[in-house]
Amino acid sequence: MKVMVTGAKGQLGVDLVNKLSLKHDIMAADKEDLDIIDLDQVMKAVRNLKPDVIINAAAYTNVDGAETEVDLAYRINCVGAKNLAIAALEYGGRLLHISTDFIFDGRKNTPYTEFDATNPLSVYGKSKLAGETCIKEICNRHYILRTAWLYGEHGNNFVKTMLRLAENNKTLKVVDDQIGSPTYTKDLVKVIEKMITTDAYGTYHASNAGACSWNEFAKKIFQMKEIKDIEVLPITSEEFNRPAVRPKYSVMENYMLKLQLDYEMRHWEEGLKEYFNNQ
Repeated sequence: MKVMVTGAKGQLGVDLVNKLSLKHDIMAADKEDLDIIDLDQVMKAVRNLKPDVIINAAAYTNVDGAETEVDLAYRINCVGAKNLAIAALEYGGRLLHISTDFIFDGRKNTPYTEFDATNPLSVYGKSKLAGETCIKEICNRHYILRTAWLYGEHGNNFVKTMLRLAENNKTLKVVDDQIGSPTYTKDLVKVIEKMITTDAYGTYHASNAGACSWNEFAKKIFQMKEIKDIEVLPITSEEFNRPAVRPKYSVMENYMLKLQLDYEMRHWEEGLKEYFNNQ
């Protein structure tokens, strides 16, 4: 199968290319190779390569930066997704798009299913939801995978930030009133690898099982790394005072994965353990 991966140098993209290239013909494209905002570039690339499936792992993910770089966030997360959908439709391919838990407002307090109403609180969340909407309107043969709190061996993420901060600090203040599901990139790649071999189009939640606060996540990171000389103090989102509003509760149930594909993702602590074992 010919698979085109955008955002190929990102933390998810690198893992996708490495894993899928073992079985498929991979065309890796990052922003230096392909500007997904440029429809002409996208159409030309897809026309020339004729991929069976496009995996869109490219995104503007700076949640706070999006509050001021509104146009750029929408260009990448909405227009870019729309362009890929147009190209997939035109040249008979399929589109798998990575979305986010930030499309929800966090007021439900029980895990969100794919059928729950969306209501993003931030520009980032709104731009990602706009991308979903464009894809659904244009390309019938699409898979939208919403994931959360992603971390992996490549790129920047919360795990790496915590370990870096622990090198020079004995005390860290970490938000304790935002609840979600940390998701290991390699676990998400397994879902994607399975998904693209099916015709089970639609919207899916794909995050590791279980839930925790950022504070609890940080404590588990230090526990697994056996870093004992650090204190992790709880603070509220208001005290942390970031430009973008985050959902207080964005845990997602992978309901359609179970119903459609009989697939369950493992607990986030198991993923984190493997992440450290791979280092």
